[in-house]
Amino acid sequence: MKRVRVVWRKFDGSLHWNYETDLLGEDEHGIWLGAGTGTPVHRGTTSTGPVESPHVLLFPRDAWWTACFNAEPHRVDIYCDITTVAHWPSETEVTAIDLDLDVIRRRSGEVILADEDEFAAHQIRYSYPADVIAEARASADWLMSAVADRREPFGTACHRWLKLVG
Repeated sequence: MKRVRVVWRKFDGSLHWNYETDLLGEDEHGIWLGAGTGTPVHRGTTSTGPVESPHVLLFPRDAWWTACFNAEPHRVDIYCDITTVAHWPSETEVTAIDLDLDVIRRRSGEVILADEDEFAAHQIRYSYPADVIAEARASADWLMSAVADRREPFGTACHRWLKLVG
């Protein structure tokens, strides 16, 4: 299986979350990557420990978000990062700018918008342009609805991909 390095950066270009995954495949929703239990994860250059449980990542083709779908018993079902559109500098690396806002669906079904305070602070710190703020807000609004309503890919689309991750 082809390995793909996932690299999230902050708006100033600094390294944020990053780790190695497996390329699982592609469907109408985008490109799917997987990471098994024990996969080393880094925040910047600091190791934050291994992945708790298997998960798959979805990188849609032209959307301002990425999504992580966790296998049970992880307490979070889906974790969506509001990001710039993912960029593939090569076949073995995908990168996006993390814009702070997160849409999270817990196993209980509760859907929350997280890190609005960080988004507000970083608008000032990094001087987010108005169009970036607008795209981030629009993506968060759309995700809150789609994730809560379990519209695909936030329904069962991830199940076939999770079966491929050990």
